[in-house]
Amino acid sequence: MRWNWQRPEWPDFTYEPKLLEGSEHDFLRGTGLLFGAYKHLDEHERDRLRVEIIGDEALKTSEIEGEYLDRENLQSSLRRHFGLQTDDRKVTPAEEGIADLMVDLYSPCEDTLSHETLYRWHKMLTLGRTDLRCVGCYREHGVAVVSGPLHRRRIHFEAPPPERVGREMDGFVRWFNRSAPGAQAPLPALTRAGMAHLYFESIHPFEDGNGRIGRAVSEKALAQSFGHPTLIAFATVISRNRSAYYGALGEANTKNEITDWLSYFARTVLEALSYTQTYVEFLIEKAKLLERMRGRMNPRQEKCLLRMFEEGPEGFTGGLSAENYISITKATRPTATRDLSDLVAKGALARTGQRKSTRYHLNIDLRI
Repeated sequence: MRWNWQRPEWPDFTYEPKLLEGSEHDFLRGTGLLFGAYKHLDEHERDRLRVEIIGDEALKTSEIEGEYLDRENLQSSLRRHFGLQTDDRKVTPAEEGIADLMVDLYSPCEDTLSHETLYRWHKMLTLGRTDLRCVGCYREHGVAVVSGPLHRRRIHFEAPPPERVGREMDGFVRWFNRSAPGAQAPLPALTRAGMAHLYFESIHPFEDGNGRIGRAVSEKALAQSFGHPTLIAFATVISRNRSAYYGALGEANTKNEITDWLSYFARTVLEALSYTQTYVEFLIEKAKLLERMRGRMNPRQEKCLLRMFEEGPEGFTGGLSAENYISITKATRPTATRDLSDLVAKGALARTGQRKSTRYHLNIDLRI
């Protein structure tokens, strides 16, 4: 197998710009709509959106690499970072480290990328690790992704040898800063971010954490394209179909004509943007519903509605059942039946199904 970095044209990627023009236009339009909707949120909901999206991104970008963290711990750490009220729960070094990275990533994004930035991110990401030979520095040994038994190993990817890493990363950092908006050779937003991700992953400069840092690099590129953090659920969308992500990346690692990769990347970012747009609309509709129901609910009903909103736009899997209501409020079954029927009558909930299959959903209209 010949890898992209072994080809004579490396790292001069080629692609068909016209095939990406529609996606680039949709991205610019979508970010404008998102920013407009975001302005309708109050400060509390903006804080919640930031913690929810960044927390989920921290969780999912780790899950993609097979590391499973605690969502509530991540959100608690993020709330402390942003100076918001939280509990005193203890978080693990891995959770604290990825939270540090995400906060750093979503800070002001006008600055250029540097080796020191990447080293800092790696130190954050590997906080508490004692098994690595090099933390906060580029690797000093070869890297290959393999599978199968020893007598029949399959090589999925092989990175450049360690003696080339420093030189390759010098080139990558120069390219990233030269291709930024307003720089010498600016590229369209999705094209640049997708290329940055592939370029970084092809070098695989660190002993561990390359996937997470590579996705952080692409999100930084997207943020630079319109001057502020994106809050796009990129890793969340990738995690839904990891095999497609690794398949597209693996195919792109073998050549330097990358139209297929950039098309996949663009579709993923646009889906992530749509997810965030839906979340913002969800928070707006939440505020409208709670205002409409102010003074018309008993404490049990209010507690249940707030708990349902915590589940986000997708809600409880299959909808809220009477058993869920009883578990949340500690009400008796007759009381739960009356409370739920009352919420339906007042327009707070919509009911589907019958008898044991009856389920309840928030009565909100998500049009995005």
